Amino acid sequence: MTPTRLEITALQNFPLVAPGDDIAKLILDCAPEGGFRDGDVLVIAQKILSKAEDRYVDLDTVEPSDEAETLAAQTQKDPRLVQLILNESTEIARFRPGVIIAAHRLGFVLANAGIDASNVDMPADKPGDYVLLLPEDPDQSCRDIRQRISAKTGTALSVIINDSLGRAWRQGTAGIALGAAGLPSLLDLTQQPDLHGRLLQVSKVGLADELAAAASLVQGQGDEGNPVILIRGFDPFEVDLNAAALIRPRNEDMFR
Repeated sequence: MTPTRLEITALQNFPLVAPGDDIAKLILDCAPEGGFRDGDVLVIAQKILSKAEDRYVDLDTVEPSDEAETLAAQTQKDPRLVQLILNESTEIARFRPGVIIAAHRLGFVLANAGIDASNVDMPADKPGDYVLLLPEDPDQSCRDIRQRISAKTGTALSVIINDSLGRAWRQGTAGIALGAAGLPSLLDLTQQPDLHGRLLQVSKVGLADELAAAASLVQGQGDEGNPVILIRGFDPFEVDLNAAALIRPRNEDMFR
């Protein structure tokens, strides 16, 4: 299953995405020369999916609660943003001035519950102070996009929705998979032999996260405009395990 070579390329001339846009159709319109192949992995930036799903919120419409006002004072953040973080979260794991680490309702533990204002644009006829929430159900969105593209092209491909998150004990952000379909997001190698024939006792590979991070290098973090990445070099995957499998159960979480 492990390839000896991968090709990682951005789909060219991908348009800016607006609410209601059909991501699968936009991807098909930007397909590479020769089309898609069995084993292809498409990695889609979370932000364009959130935009297509109209996950915009105008902060001017948010009324902060007393809890939000208190946490905002402690973290020096906009109370309206803090209210959205609370709305999208099941738990505030850590906070300090300038930082709120929240357990998102989908299980991700990340800064500000994934709410972002960078590269968030709205038409001039909709003035306001907008931010963007994470997609409603990234795994389901991956399944839908994969089904549409596979049905149109007749190919066995995989789809990942990625985002960049900070990590415990490490500086900097790295790409991770918020959603996945068509591949084993978590690859269990337990009882597989190593080079010397010893059986691996505890070895699980976050395959979808590794592919998400590789794609993130080509997507960039600023004004690059490469939201959809094609990774080529794998054979078609035989196992389909979504990205929710990557979330460590609460009772195994040593950081909270």
